[in-house]
Amino acid sequence: MRCPFCGGDDTQVKDSRPTDDGTAIRRRRFCNSCSARFTTFERVQLRDLTVIKQSGKRTPFDRDKLARSMQIALRKRPVDADRVERMVNSIVRQLESSGESEIKSREVGTLVMEALKNLDEVAYIRYASVYKNFSEAGDFGKFLGDIGEEAGQD
Repeated sequence: MRCPFCGGDDTQVKDSRPTDDGTAIRRRRFCNSCSARFTTFERVQLRDLTVIKQSGKRTPFDRDKLARSMQIALRKRPVDADRVERMVNSIVRQLESSGESEIKSREVGTLVMEALKNLDEVAYIRYASVYKNFSEAGDFGKFLGDIGEEAGQD
């Protein structure tokens, strides 16, 4: 494993243990070149996923990017980090078990929207404002009206 600080490839694992939810192995590492310590996580990956953007560009699926986008939507919201991690794991599992190695970015966005809607309504609206490309205040009003109609149907 290459050191993220100095780029050296002479690192040692000092400690390994499973994460709380058992979906990954947490490894504490030490760099022999610069003496830095850092943590890595090892997860099972069922298949390599490729995301097809709306422009048609293909990029490798990035679990960390998915987690970051959800964390941005959930910033300053009373949601436990473990819950977010479980939600990210669930979305990744759904994508990997779909049987497809190429997934459209819209599919990923839809899964995130569904998860956030069930977790935190404010985060759901924040994410939707970016996902649906709101350009003016009226877009929020229409979206909130749609949410209100859905709630009335339940």
